[in-house]
Amino acid sequence: MSVAVLGAGAFGTSLAIALSRAGVPVTLWARDTRDMARTRENTLRLPGYGFPDDLTLTDDLSDVTAKIVLLAVPMQKLRAFLTDNAAQFTGRTLVATCKGIDLETGESPADLIARLCPEATPALLSGPSFAVDVAAGLPTALTLAARDPEPLQHALTAGNLRLYRATDMVGVGVGGAMKNVIAIACGLAIGAGLGESARAALMTRGFAEMNRFAIARGAEPDTLQGLSGFGDLTLTCTSEKSRNFAFGLSLGRGEAQPEGVTIEGQATAKAVSIAAEKAGIDMPITNMVVAVMSGRITIHEARELLLARPLKEE
Repeated sequence: MSVAVLGAGAFGTSLAIALSRAGVPVTLWARDTRDMARTRENTLRLPGYGFPDDLTLTDDLSDVTAKIVLLAVPMQKLRAFLTDNAAQFTGRTLVATCKGIDLETGESPADLIARLCPEATPALLSGPSFAVDVAAGLPTALTLAARDPEPLQHALTAGNLRLYRATDMVGVGVGGAMKNVIAIACGLAIGAGLGESARAALMTRGFAEMNRFAIARGAEPDTLQGLSGFGDLTLTCTSEKSRNFAFGLSLGRGEAQPEGVTIEGQATAKAVSIAAEKAGIDMPITNMVVAVMSGRITIHEARELLLARPLKEE
């Protein structure tokens, strides 16, 4: 069965390469494919990883005929993309690979697909994965969530890319979104010199925060124990290859931020903080990240505020 990947960022490109290398007919869509067509690699987002000969490129969305479509569009651009192209997706399965919550509406990727493309079938692909690892063919395990995930699981498991299936799209979506927020917090701690013990504490209490938020939104209690929650949190909070961790790290060091890099956790932290306040959910780490990013408090003031919270049972 053929697959289309819409969006030629690093992760979308890596998925297209991995699936095509495994013999899946893949079409990779981007707004401008001229340079990729000439070099047969994505020199801007994923340099050094050549395209398999059978990987098809297009900049015309009408060329995309696959029934399975991987949406590798940045989270904060997904709503506009679906709104503009909803008619193209009737009868197709749309698998969102972005992780986050829409800042304006508070919706997850699956929510946006269901509302804006009601004639399509929503699904999510999430879990611990770096684009360079996927493109290099290194072993990677992800969670695929959908109402009926088994056919998709077989269609998209390829080579060293192993997919586990789930039906809890709420939990998978929250795990993928919130691990980026906690990764920023961990980067801030390491960058500010607060130490590895502080990072471990933030990961652990951040995981509890993720679960509170997920369950309040209707997730199953065990979902975040898996790849899309604990697994992704572990990877994202411990490697400088994580853009969210690296963002927090540089912010903690007082360094200038690179331009043109998508940091999904920035908008997600704000969206989660707003939603949690409305629902009365205690989210101290998320709120601290928002306050530090906005410049309302310093990292060391955030540390003192977190340490001064009332003592409680774990």
